[in-house]
Amino acid sequence: MDLLQVRNGKIVNKQGQEVRLRGTCVGGWMNMENFINGYPGSEHALRATMAATIGESKAHFFFERLLDYFLSEDDIAFMKAQGATVVRLSVNYRHFENDARPFKYLESGFARLEQAVGWCAKHGLYAIIDMHAVQGNQNTDWHSDNATRHALFWQHPHFQERWVALWEVLAERFKGNAAVAGYNVMNEPASGNPRGRLIGMGEPQWDLINALNRRIVNAIRAVDPDHIIILEGDNYSSRFAGFDAPFADNLLYSSHNYTRPGFGPGPYPTAEFNRAWQEANLLAHEGTQFMQKYNVPLWAGEFGSPYNGSAAEVPDRMRALDDQISVFEQYGIHWTTWTYKDVGVMGWVYLNPESEYMQRVKHSLETKILLNSDFWMGWLPSTPAKEIVHTLAHEIVETVGDEDITVSGIERYLTQATMATYIGALLQIPYAKLFKGLSEAELDRILQSFAFKNCIVHPELDAVMTKHMRTQE
Repeated sequence: MDLLQVRNGKIVNKQGQEVRLRGTCVGGWMNMENFINGYPGSEHALRATMAATIGESKAHFFFERLLDYFLSEDDIAFMKAQGATVVRLSVNYRHFENDARPFKYLESGFARLEQAVGWCAKHGLYAIIDMHAVQGNQNTDWHSDNATRHALFWQHPHFQERWVALWEVLAERFKGNAAVAGYNVMNEPASGNPRGRLIGMGEPQWDLINALNRRIVNAIRAVDPDHIIILEGDNYSSRFAGFDAPFADNLLYSSHNYTRPGFGPGPYPTAEFNRAWQEANLLAHEGTQFMQKYNVPLWAGEFGSPYNGSAAEVPDRMRALDDQISVFEQYGIHWTTWTYKDVGVMGWVYLNPESEYMQRVKHSLETKILLNSDFWMGWLPSTPAKEIVHTLAHEIVETVGDEDITVSGIERYLTQATMATYIGALLQIPYAKLFKGLSEAELDRILQSFAFKNCIVHPELDAVMTKHMRTQE
């Protein structure tokens, strides 16, 4: 494998030949997510709840075995065999550093990540290291392992210094490693000020994020001058208009491109939503405009189509995904789908519904849907709990009567703060009790449900992905 570089707006190998990055993201592994792994709430809170419920030793065993089975060499071999050229490995800083001992690093996290990169090297699959959850939380969502809805990273230099220092250590560990395609330094930043987050997303703090981008690039370059460094747009990788022009060599920019046709509901294509719409939507994206303005490569780091709504709509969601990838290919945009493996939401590979884990957590999964505690699952049909939040948001807006306060902003905040944060944490108690009193052998057997050999490849999604990966070989 060659150490990849960016030259003249393209990613190339040492011979100067273009290399196209096509593949998937591994969420739910070294950064667990509730809708992916099938638990409620945030990861670090769940770990604490499990330790309090089943004991520290068994909780540690539980999560270690989950990691072992969730991603193994079998998974990497499968991706490569299907035609992927890259896998994005999402990680949580907590695997490398304990909040109680900042700047002291945990060898176990580095060893696990290095093992996965080693599998990638063995099978000729490039890996992108993605810091999905950073110190202090870079956004308000569950996927940054946020249990408070406060994105403190942007306000506290301490968290910023720890983020930079950890990347310096990672760069030292992986410099010269040709299997690593690049360093995705922060997933989905959302720098908008706290007031803005009360009523919506909040306008990016461009001076702050630009300064931090320069700082992290300079810090990594001082240790590792060769690897590609990947910068994501602000506001969950959607905003680029206030970004500094490319200020260093070997930079790759990343947008996230979730779309209405990909989620539905409803048929696809239609007169309104079709391939022409997909193309127009992509060209209107600030990431695409940044790519074209500055002749830099763009990577659609996340996008995807859930299939856990109506079974009748699965073909529509897959047709939408097919068109979206074809448009990426038309404009030379690199891509990785979200996500590789999950409990049957949008994974390329998913757990067998009859597996021991899925049967054990079945009621918990149903409860999460009814109480709307997984923020990501907002596209699912309405429930009484959703209606209560919607009614309350309307009541607040009508009572306050301020034009800056909108139903959508209030509804987003209430859903996060009440349903995802509070109710999600509450539901962790009965989830943890599902594993109370079990032996390590029993826990191990249950968690083998996550092993590739026991999972199911989603046939329609596999057909779309392999169509675009294999025809380009």
